Amino acid sequence: MNYNTKSAFVAIVGKPNVGKSSILNKLLGEKIAIVSAKPQTTRSKIMGVMNYGETQLVFTDTPGLHKPKNKLGDYMVKTIADSIGDVDMCLMVVEESGRIHDAELELIEKFKKLEMPAVLAINKIDKLSDKSKLAERIAQFSELYDFEAIVPVSAETGEGLEDMTIELCKLAEEGPHFFDEDTLTDQPERVIAAEIIREKMLRLLNDEVPHGTAVEIEKMRERADGGIMDIEATIYCEKDSHKGIIIGKGGAMLKKIGTYARTDLEKFLEIKVNLKLWVKVTPDWRNKAGGLKRFGYVEQK
Repeated sequence: MNYNTKSAFVAIVGKPNVGKSSILNKLLGEKIAIVSAKPQTTRSKIMGVMNYGETQLVFTDTPGLHKPKNKLGDYMVKTIADSIGDVDMCLMVVEESGRIHDAELELIEKFKKLEMPAVLAINKIDKLSDKSKLAERIAQFSELYDFEAIVPVSAETGEGLEDMTIELCKLAEEGPHFFDEDTLTDQPERVIAAEIIREKMLRLLNDEVPHGTAVEIEKMRERADGGIMDIEATIYCEKDSHKGIIIGKGGAMLKKIGTYARTDLEKFLEIKVNLKLWVKVTPDWRNKAGGLKRFGYVEQK
């Protein structure tokens, strides 16, 4: 059967904090994956659908490859392996400079075993004062794998992203689109709402506290008269001391988290939001099967 359309499933992979989620959000023109300067921000596979001409690219944003320290970490690493095995091609994202990390070498070894078509995106080129150094970076990675294309990009400014998209489309195969034209993501609104709240904690709190947190949406309902969405959410943390930090003196930190989250929620949902937050302690939930299941993470067998 001949089709006038093409499609491809693409896993976005790389070490933590290279800008994978930022690239996905920029491509889609909508924030569906949370972003922060801290590593291991993304915990699960997040799917985003992009239509470019006759081609539909179905992206999977994956956690950064790292050495796991708990069962949640095991789940995140397994997510990456599963994603690479289930797609037509990979988009590997690396930074504009620095040494090549073990995680990146490990990903390249996986490509070799699977004979995986891959495009390399060298992100954060807006930070390069001397663009001639790009040639060195391209040569570094060219020696390691026969990438289908290597494209310098900036998730911050959008530079190079169209060129990158064109290269990915070249690898797509003739066939039907798997999703309707207006599909953006497979993530339910409740999941995105919870992730938006978690992102604000990643940005506002010190390193350890937000990594031990999870967010559960207890209520998400538009009022009958319309115009306002009531959202009630519980933030779970692992220690009483962390609970105190999240709430802050006189509730100041929790209020700040709520204010920032509400702004993003209103942009995403396109409605005014009345957000209420609570904080509860669930010790060591990242190492417990029940805790992982409760917050949507399946324990690795």
